[in-house]
Amino acid sequence: MLERKLCKFRVASSCLYPSQLTTPSNPDALTELLRSAFGFAGFRAGQQAVCRAAVEGRDLLLVMPTGAGKSLCYQLPALARGGTALVISPLIALMEDQAAKLAALGLRVARVHSGMDRSAARQACVDYLQGALQFLFIAPERLRVPGFPEMLAKRQLALIAIDEAHCISQWGHDFRPDYRMLGQYLPAMRPAPVLALTATATPTVQADILAQLGMLEPVKFIHGFRRVNLAVEVVEVSMPERPAAICGLLAAAERRPAIVYATSRKQSEKLAEELARITPAAAYHAGLDAETRERVQTAFQAGELEVVVATIAFGMGIDKANIRTVIHAGLPATLEGYYQEIGRAGRDGSLSRTYLMHSYADQRTHDFFLNRDYPPVDHLTQVFRALGEPPQAVEELRSASKLGEEEFDKALEKLEIHGGARVDFGGYVAAGGAGWKKTYTIQAQFRAEQFEKVLRFTTSSECRMAALVRHFGDVEDARKTCGICDVCDPAGAVLRQFRRPTAAELAMVHMIADELRPVDYKAAGTLQRAVDASGRLNRTEFDGLLDAMVRAGLIGIEDAEYEKDGEVRRFRKVRLTEAGLELRESMPVALLISDGVVDEFAVRTASSARAKKPKAAAAKTAAGRSAGAAAAPLKLTAEGEAIVARLREWRAAEAKRLGVPAYLVLHDRTLTALAAERPKNPNEMLMIDGIGPAKVERFGEAILGLCRGIHQEG
Repeated sequence: MLERKLCKFRVASSCLYPSQLTTPSNPDALTELLRSAFGFAGFRAGQQAVCRAAVEGRDLLLVMPTGAGKSLCYQLPALARGGTALVISPLIALMEDQAAKLAALGLRVARVHSGMDRSAARQACVDYLQGALQFLFIAPERLRVPGFPEMLAKRQLALIAIDEAHCISQWGHDFRPDYRMLGQYLPAMRPAPVLALTATATPTVQADILAQLGMLEPVKFIHGFRRVNLAVEVVEVSMPERPAAICGLLAAAERRPAIVYATSRKQSEKLAEELARITPAAAYHAGLDAETRERVQTAFQAGELEVVVATIAFGMGIDKANIRTVIHAGLPATLEGYYQEIGRAGRDGSLSRTYLMHSYADQRTHDFFLNRDYPPVDHLTQVFRALGEPPQAVEELRSASKLGEEEFDKALEKLEIHGGARVDFGGYVAAGGAGWKKTYTIQAQFRAEQFEKVLRFTTSSECRMAALVRHFGDVEDARKTCGICDVCDPAGAVLRQFRRPTAAELAMVHMIADELRPVDYKAAGTLQRAVDASGRLNRTEFDGLLDAMVRAGLIGIEDAEYEKDGEVRRFRKVRLTEAGLELRESMPVALLISDGVVDEFAVRTASSARAKKPKAAAAKTAAGRSAGAAAAPLKLTAEGEAIVARLREWRAAEAKRLGVPAYLVLHDRTLTALAAERPKNPNEMLMIDGIGPAKVERFGEAILGLCRGIHQEG
């Protein structure tokens, strides 16, 4: 049935196919094909322009957020152009998922990858040569098989789609050597247009993709990186505390399905074992056999598993719309990888939360992986010197090397990437060019700098989503805050705990304002020495106070750097905002200071409990109510109980309107505190635990009206 519709479509548009297909004279042609082939009534934002360019035969680069519909941007043009589309995909799971969905629509699809038996792969090639396929999915390494590129070149392709195109760039977060070599095979497959698609590419990576693929007058479609329904929390949690925090979070059914990203195979298995005691969960990593990985992925997609605890090997083939939570049980290596992984959540548009756990121990873990993945230059030099012009067997070179097996393989891999070695598909290697050392050194340094950016993200006082958007080059959009992350809405945070400041901390806030008032800015270290000469606060505590002032809108902080003795040194510029300039000692200050993990999710070790005790004790001596004091049950009058009832009714309606659980609007304890305090203005609301600036702006008028209305009625 579908094939008849496609034939009818192509016959009807034959007089204007393909370059005139989307001209104003026939604006509904693609929309009709979209409806008949895929069952969609209309395009999502950004899709139609991309599809038109592809149908017209333009080379293009599409950068579009995870879940925004990138796949359709090559699938629909492929059908409109007719013939066979070649889709190059880096993961078997990814191509299997997409191929299965296309086959379910009645389209003719085949795959060729290492997970298939030879007879199935041969049949796919036969079908391709006979023109019986509409889509052929291949892994990039297939192009290195002798004769395979020549086989593809025997037919003119409709288009060539390169999925997860960031893997092409050595400046990307998931570089694959086989992907970087794609450019050398494309000329033989022309004049088919080349479509490069990815969810994560910085401006540097975008330029590298275009260059490596040799794109011809390409058009770029860079769509917004902002995900309006993702609430990001970044929380300092020690390694021993993380399992308890993760289990505590995912014990609540409304936070599942979920993906937990672990930093090692061992960690993924241990966490999965602990989570399995409270909900169906399983581990997923590259050390498992293909059958087990397939079983876990299928069960998660089908809803039989509620949680998958995985290394970064998991997720690229997942298209599960209702994932509510993504947790990182350690720091990722790059912000690009982190953005792509949190993008698995909330594809259905409903509010979802992500949690990034970190501590100093993560830096040591990263250093280990960096040293493993980017070995010393002398390792590469040893391998390079052993190579000659005639190809030699890799096995023989490995056996003769003084390096360990893993060290040798990693050094050879890096040599090949940087042109110092030429490895063929049969396992033979010959010497390459001598200029590999310079580019390798640059890339190793680049990787180290990528992790530095991750560290700065964890300590930044900027809106989390705005910081990610800025990282991808969209400076204009980065000026808007999200309103739901732990920086924008600290009172709404789930895992990250905040407390009211002590009297001493409030005094320090006024001293900071007085110190900054006569100057444009001061470096954070200089500022601390000026206002805290006696050293009452350590650097971490002082930075925490500055971050609280940022959240309150009193100061702004930006990263800066200078060069001294040939070394680049970074520092933080601190300056007063307009609100900070107006601050006086007589004015109330609504501050929330980061205070670790919410108690219900924490299992304290003896040392962490001792560290926590003085801070909690100090908080309880502060003016106003501390987080600890707020936990005490409040006794309400009959009038107070009536206020709580009215607030609950309002909260239920608001939660239904927003499509979120009621507790994400306001916690029960916050309703009780509102009824007890009955705030009369926004400043009084800000003094109540669970109410932050974002919630005052969003719900303040309604809440104050309810409290005042009931009070007047009583």
